[in-house]
Amino acid sequence: MKVGIISATGKAGSLIAKEAFDRGMDVTAIVRDKQKVNTDKYAVVEKDLYDLTPGDVEDFDAVVCAYGAPPDQAESIQTAFAHLIKVFEQVPSVRIIFVGGAASLYTDYSKEHQLLETIPEEWKPIPYNTLLAFNEIKKSKANWTFFSPAGFFDANGPRTGRYTLGTDYVINNKAGESYLSYADYAIAMVDEIANKQFLGKRFTAVSENTAQ
Repeated sequence: MKVGIISATGKAGSLIAKEAFDRGMDVTAIVRDKQKVNTDKYAVVEKDLYDLTPGDVEDFDAVVCAYGAPPDQAESIQTAFAHLIKVFEQVPSVRIIFVGGAASLYTDYSKEHQLLETIPEEWKPIPYNTLLAFNEIKKSKANWTFFSPAGFFDANGPRTGRYTLGTDYVINNKAGESYLSYADYAIAMVDEIANKQFLGKRFTAVSENTAQ
């Protein structure tokens, strides 16, 4: 399976790229600066996200977008995702899988409240813009999947190799926590690439924090 990883040098992207490669997938890093790719295991496409065209991605089975923005450029999440939707609507045979946010997860089954409401105002720009971007993704004709992490997305958390899946709602682990490590997120992402369980859907996952 041929997989492209946009922002393959970032925290999430690098783990997803490594997980996919270690499991036998043909991985291509799609990055702005190839000098930041610190391995020769992957093919590299050096191109800005906004310059990507349908021709750049048409040979992949799936492309993961692990793009992230600093808080002062949070609105770029909307513009970046919108550009990718336009590109992938022209190549519907290729999946675009977004490393999404947790803010759009519902905290109640009546779907009246979302996790965004519980986030302090000073931390809201990125979650809020990711939520708005997700709302547009759902309207698109692209072959999309959106993977929301848990409320606590732990960059330094343990790799357990075990996780529980959910869909549009906040779910908790056995300790009652909405928790997911980046390492287990990467595992769940590569599983989804292979299994194609959530085509045209959003999903989420939680794992156990065994480091506690």
